[in-house]
Amino acid sequence: MYRYDEFDHAFVQARVAEFRDQVERRLSGELTEDQFKPLRLMNGVYLQLHAYMLRIAIPYGSLTARQMRRLAHIARTYDKGYGHFTTRQNLQFHWPKLTDIPRVLEELAEVEMHAIQTSGNCIRNVTADHFAGAAADEVADPRPYAEILRQWSSLHPEFSYLPRKFKIAVTGAERDRAAIEVHDIGLHLKKNEEGALGFAVFVGGGLGRTPMVAKKIRDFLPEQDLLSYVTAILRVYNLNGRRDNKYKARIKILVHETGTGELTAQVEKEFAALKESELKLPDADIRAIETYFAPPKLKPRPEGDAAVSKVVKADPGFADWLRRNAHTHRNPDYASVTVSLKGIGEVPGDATDVQMDAIADLAERYGNDEIRVSHEQNLILPHVARADLPAVHARLVEIGLATSNAGLITDIIACPGLDYCALANARSIPVAQEISQRFATQARQDEIGDLQIKISGCINACGHHHVGHIGILGVEKKGTELYQVTLGGSAREGSTIGEIIGRGFAPEEITDAVETIVDTYLAKRENRDETFLEAYRRLGPAPFKEALYGHEAKAA
Repeated sequence: MYRYDEFDHAFVQARVAEFRDQVERRLSGELTEDQFKPLRLMNGVYLQLHAYMLRIAIPYGSLTARQMRRLAHIARTYDKGYGHFTTRQNLQFHWPKLTDIPRVLEELAEVEMHAIQTSGNCIRNVTADHFAGAAADEVADPRPYAEILRQWSSLHPEFSYLPRKFKIAVTGAERDRAAIEVHDIGLHLKKNEEGALGFAVFVGGGLGRTPMVAKKIRDFLPEQDLLSYVTAILRVYNLNGRRDNKYKARIKILVHETGTGELTAQVEKEFAALKESELKLPDADIRAIETYFAPPKLKPRPEGDAAVSKVVKADPGFADWLRRNAHTHRNPDYASVTVSLKGIGEVPGDATDVQMDAIADLAERYGNDEIRVSHEQNLILPHVARADLPAVHARLVEIGLATSNAGLITDIIACPGLDYCALANARSIPVAQEISQRFATQARQDEIGDLQIKISGCINACGHHHVGHIGILGVEKKGTELYQVTLGGSAREGSTIGEIIGRGFAPEEITDAVETIVDTYLAKRENRDETFLEAYRRLGPAPFKEALYGHEAKAA
């Protein structure tokens, strides 16, 4: 993991001092809220419905135990005892006092963290596969390249005022766990026929008001050309992206209006002028960054299978958790563990200070001091010896984080919605809680199998509803909340945008509607191995519309 150097320490401390002065001037009345707004947003501070919110950057979702403990301390000391992990692998505190935020930023800086570029029309937190460096199907670890992009983009003077916010994701495995095709730039790390590393480059993905899947504009970009090519893309966007209408300002609109072929030609022309510039990455520099992400020296632990088998026979709860929440590691003596932040009836993505401290303890004792945040709003212990899985599970049971639902119907992604957000039209959290309670039993979840529900409280789509197998969008109609359903979305490789299935549902109807959709799938799937997404793609929307709307669907 990257460590601050002397420049980083000095710079972040200077930003903290600058923001402390800005807060003091706001509190004294010297600055109005309108004058203060761009200053606070530069430091990750939003004004939500009931309080200020602080969004903390977690680059490519990687944390140490020390950093997690600091987040727990901040939750306990300056907030209401919890934090909310987001789909951009960040953490949000929803209740800090403005007077305390400079001190919070100072304490974050002490553990090499900050909130810079978590807001504004700039390059946001670069995200990556949460199993990076551990996954058995990985071509190479994408995090060194995410770190190179982070360093390059931090306070980049040319790209500090883009037409709109800009998001980049990197994956290093054939299975896309970073949702690269719904980002402004998606990078798929791969090897060419000669065995050299490079990237397939996708541009123009995004959700929100106009959801689009990114277009591939390069099948293979050599790794040394990464910064030159990304700079070329950003320059074309910065020059031509719309600034007159924020709803049409994302690069996806530029790709759509310009055409993929023409935009690619413009990027390639700009790239040709940059290819041999100082942006070309020397191999020595790439390898130097890689050393920060060297795989941990994992001790042989061949006793794992015997230890796990013994507990599986005695503890059905452990067996369920092992099947859903333990994932194949490149070292057969180890596993990666999903710590579900989706307890039945709980708020998706929330963790208390006590839970964060406990996860830090587990990471130190069993996980080589590494924690990841997934874009699915869960936490990951990437390197756990299989022999230690029973002990890890037992501790997770004690702290209420042992729900065995990774990838199942109750592993719901949800934005904070109208309970917190000033942009929201409807609540997300109560809907997620009610759905998880409806499908609470392990047997029922296992019968349904892999199924992703994603919920957004407004069209900005922070809950990624467009790419949920079942997507739920909260809208406002005549002063009341209504929930629109989409089906068939996916953020995996070959991403698809879900189809709107029909009229919306009232708050008291939406969980019944989800159950009807699920029951229709169970009745019509070819066999237990056919997933919901596979069945929907085979069947199309008609049987689901019929089940939901009856005569209305026939009339349509």
